[in-house]
Amino acid sequence: MAGSADIPQTLEVVLASASPRRRQLLEEAGVAFRVHAADADESLEPDLAANPPEAAKKLAERKAHAAVEELLAGGFTGTMAVVASDTMVVLDGRIFGKPRDAADARAMLQALSGRTHQVMTAVSVWMVHCGEGDDVGLAYRTFLDTTAVTFRPLDDAAIDAYIATGDPFDKAGAYGIQSGGGAFVEAIDGSLDTVIGLPVERLLAEFPFLRDGAL
Repeated sequence: MAGSADIPQTLEVVLASASPRRRQLLEEAGVAFRVHAADADESLEPDLAANPPEAAKKLAERKAHAAVEELLAGGFTGTMAVVASDTMVVLDGRIFGKPRDAADARAMLQALSGRTHQVMTAVSVWMVHCGEGDDVGLAYRTFLDTTAVTFRPLDDAAIDAYIATGDPFDKAGAYGIQSGGGAFVEAIDGSLDTVIGLPVERLLAEFPFLRDGAL
């Protein structure tokens, strides 16, 4: 797309996520962007649920696709890069999503206690050029980044005190490493940003034009 003479050199970066953590990571990296989060189907078919890496990539792609559809339906013209991501906590091949309630959060944290799990964040970047009429070009690429996280042994009092803060309920695996859940972490092997929800260093290494806002 970048080599096509009729494509403008300016690029609008769109973050397809309402997560304040992902927004902060992009801001700290110096990327100029706007947010457009769209509802996407996050249900997993049995074959995807049994394959966490592919599940994370598929959900990131669904989020990006939903945002692209809404933006095009809203009359967007120009060139944009839509960035979407999905983060999963995985222990022994089992996906830990956002807890349904306090009991679910407690069960997740008890399972993670004293163990090493994987945090997988998939990022899908969709390049869209929309000119006059039906002149629409689209291409996308998705990658997965994985970090190993080791929890120290947790007692029930520490788990219950953390759940009482309300912090676990909007986070995969029922913890936020950048907030109160960070106290549970003994070691990480990989990128901290991947655990937070967006591996920005790798994103900008693979798509350097996102920082410049130009192709």
